[in-house]
Amino acid sequence: MNELVDIILATLVGALLAATVGAAIEYYRLIRRAQVEYNKAKGSVEDVVLSFNRELERETGKVDVIAYRIEGTLSKIDLSTKRIETVEKKIAPIDNQLNAISIENQNVLNALTEASAKMRNMEASHDALKMQIAGLEEQVKSSAAPELRVEPVMLIRRDKAIGALTDTEIAVLEMLSAEGAKTAPEIKERVQLSREHTARLMKKLYEEGYLERETGKIPFKYCVKKEMETLLKKPESAQA
Repeated sequence: MNELVDIILATLVGALLAATVGAAIEYYRLIRRAQVEYNKAKGSVEDVVLSFNRELERETGKVDVIAYRIEGTLSKIDLSTKRIETVEKKIAPIDNQLNAISIENQNVLNALTEASAKMRNMEASHDALKMQIAGLEEQVKSSAAPELRVEPVMLIRRDKAIGALTDTEIAVLEMLSAEGAKTAPEIKERVQLSREHTARLMKKLYEEGYLERETGKIPFKYCVKKEMETLLKKPESAQA
């Protein structure tokens, strides 16, 4: 009985051992297969990683080149900015000068415009004067002799006499009586008076009736009235 049990136990142990060995062998096969698959996958992954690393290195190289170029460009931009600022500082005074010149040119333009308008007015006046001169020349040509317009004789005021005149006024009357008609500038040179003083003197003598004046041309010529010449020659008659 004991021997049978031992045989059965030995048989069971052998069967279990055989099953265990078989399971172990199968497990080993699975492990080997898994290892092979792992190695294949590992090789593929390494290839992918290696390829990625190479591509990454290439892209990194490109990025470095681009970064270098950007740095160079930024340096150039900074240099250009500094140059522009320097140029702007130099241009600012020139710009102010140009503005001042522009304003001055505008003022000059306005002055030229005004002068042009005055010139046109002067040309118009000159043309009108030429027409008047031409008309006068025609009148002179058509006349037998030039006629001088003599303003109407003013009557000598009887309440005035030689005694009411100054020495200078008497000298002027005597000079005109002796030498004939003269203009105010000619009289001024002889009596050594200012232009204004001489003009006032001649106006006074004319308005008080001592002189006549020819108004055919400027400056006017003054001459002594016939009646005044008589008074100058006969002072006793003038005082009577």
